[in-house]
Amino acid sequence: MKPFRIAVFASGSGSNFQAIADAVQTGKLDVEVGLLVCDKPEAPVVRRAEAAGVETFAFRPKQYASKQAYETEIVRLLQEKQIDLVVLAGYMRIVSGTLLEPYEGRIVNIHPSLLPSFPGLDAIGQALAHGVKVTGVTVHFVDGGMDTGPIIAQRPVEVAEDDTADTLAAKIHRIEHELYPFVIRGIASGNVSLAEDGRRVLWK
Repeated sequence: MKPFRIAVFASGSGSNFQAIADAVQTGKLDVEVGLLVCDKPEAPVVRRAEAAGVETFAFRPKQYASKQAYETEIVRLLQEKQIDLVVLAGYMRIVSGTLLEPYEGRIVNIHPSLLPSFPGLDAIGQALAHGVKVTGVTVHFVDGGMDTGPIIAQRPVEVAEDDTADTLAAKIHRIEHELYPFVIRGIASGNVSLAEDGRRVLWK
């Protein structure tokens, strides 16, 4: 039986990639990480993938004529590697229809807020600026909007009076590293599905 294969997309340090890779290595997550896609070849996540024995496609977008051009190449690689699920983990590029259409309902993202609050960049800074007492983490399916896809799972994080961007980020990252492998396991096992309305996500 073919194993459930995922591709992780990341642009930076790769802490969520590491959490997923560690969960796979320890047997907590029964999937194969078949590919890392990174738009910054010098990013630390590339070294993490090498250490984990994960094949990497690291590219520079400016070397391509268009977003469609590099996403077409990415789709070809995903299909070649028989990827079942695309996992965005700090991938700092908006995904276009070139990738969305062939992988509709099979792309997930993690965001450091309780969506629909604070979408887009610097969600932690937005939360602090608004003085909220609770923020959190959201995992959602990706659609054509900015952090607007159907929500799969959320976890709250309390904001302390003395929290800074760094201390709040540390608390949020701890939750992310637990929640993302949990959600991926749910999808891989067939326990996650979209309701008929296309908005609500159902867990078995």
